[in-house]
Amino acid sequence: MQFFQQAQPPLRFLPPQPSRAVLRATQWLTPYWLRWRENLQRVESRNVDPLVYLMRDFQAQKHRFLLAFRHPSPQDAFCMAHLLWYDVPRRAKELGVALDYPVHAHFIYDRGIPLWAGDWVGGFYSRLGGTPIQRGKLDRQGLRSARHLFANGEWPMAAAPEGGNNGHTELVSPLEPGIAQMGFWCVEDVRQAGRSEQVSLLPVGITYQYTPPPWERLDQWLDRLEQETGLSATQDQSAQPGETAGAAHLGATALIVTDAIMQRRYQRLLALGEHLLGVMEDYYQRVYRMPVATPPAPFADRLEVLRDTALQVAETYFQLPPRGSMIDRCRRIEQAGWERIFRQELGDDQPLSAVARGLADREAEEASLRMWHMRLVENFVAVTGQYVRERPTAERFAETLMIVRDIVWLIKGENPFPRPKLSPQVATVTVGEPLSVSDRWSDYKAGRKQAVANLTSDLQLALESMIPRPHLSA
Repeated sequence: MQFFQQAQPPLRFLPPQPSRAVLRATQWLTPYWLRWRENLQRVESRNVDPLVYLMRDFQAQKHRFLLAFRHPSPQDAFCMAHLLWYDVPRRAKELGVALDYPVHAHFIYDRGIPLWAGDWVGGFYSRLGGTPIQRGKLDRQGLRSARHLFANGEWPMAAAPEGGNNGHTELVSPLEPGIAQMGFWCVEDVRQAGRSEQVSLLPVGITYQYTPPPWERLDQWLDRLEQETGLSATQDQSAQPGETAGAAHLGATALIVTDAIMQRRYQRLLALGEHLLGVMEDYYQRVYRMPVATPPAPFADRLEVLRDTALQVAETYFQLPPRGSMIDRCRRIEQAGWERIFRQELGDDQPLSAVARGLADREAEEASLRMWHMRLVENFVAVTGQYVRERPTAERFAETLMIVRDIVWLIKGENPFPRPKLSPQVATVTVGEPLSVSDRWSDYKAGRKQAVANLTSDLQLALESMIPRPHLSA
């Protein structure tokens, strides 16, 4: 998270300016980048045929569609690129379907990404055909751009209906209704233009699996986070080096040993989470005199109250009502902070006086401090307290532990990104069946709000149905 000590000029809109030269160079460099910087060993795509045929019909001006993909990880962009750039052309060739180059997609990205990833990222995304959106307000310019690209763009659209990356490969966050609404806008725009294209949303699932499971690294991170939070590990809690691997060859005894190792790990993770939760409850109660839930209240209830409390601290400063879901509240806080940091008056030709500029800087600094509470909640908004216990796989354990690590880093005032590479991962990209938006047009005209809600619900179910149920491993 970037901390601003000075007021900034207003955020300018970054219009999409696709460049085939940039796209071609990116396609050539991506495999090398993945091997050098990322943690992806390979990407496996499943059920690619529906996308091949949709892409054929898109290029024949018979269909407009949006790829609505899951967003569990920052690596999702590479998975989508691999699907479009490599797997779709390869499968099309096998099916005898002729597709024009390039097989690509416009995409929607959060305007805040270039703020922490670097200004060059905004220009790069623009050259790849991306269009930005400010999440916490009615961004009319961003919406107009996205709507225009969906109905008229050179390529299909791609967007994450979860809104942000939730850090859980096997848990879909509640979807935001904007993607469904964009689908109906596209139908409207196509019809008003006198065109006959069909409009669909195509759900795409993305999951990750470690190869091999990084249990040794996870034990090391448990040790480190226990030290960082002031929680001392009890003697002999962690698995000894090689204990897990050796147990894999001991038949029935191995199952008992493995269960015991996993139980110790889970107890340590639970103790770490409860300890950190208690530390934060004490902080908000002591510093802000805010109510918190403490034991014997269940962990999930305490977590919910802590999230609400942290958001209230920010909302009180920005004078915002605590209305809507946690994600809705985070978005409003973010936008309120941006309005105090990125000042319209700094974009004018008339410079501010030294005093006015100094006060603007103080306001920006204070806004950054208050947004910290929102960033804290944003990192564990999808945490349930049951995720690991329900299925203690390496993936779920690692995802939860890394969320704890991100929170600790934010508390220390450090940037939690990039995350450490625990072990190589295999990504599985699953293409679903298209959800026709055109077929729901009469429902939309009869009741827009309900039609959007129904389409959003169907998309949620489609994405959830593509989550695999992996075997336990230790």
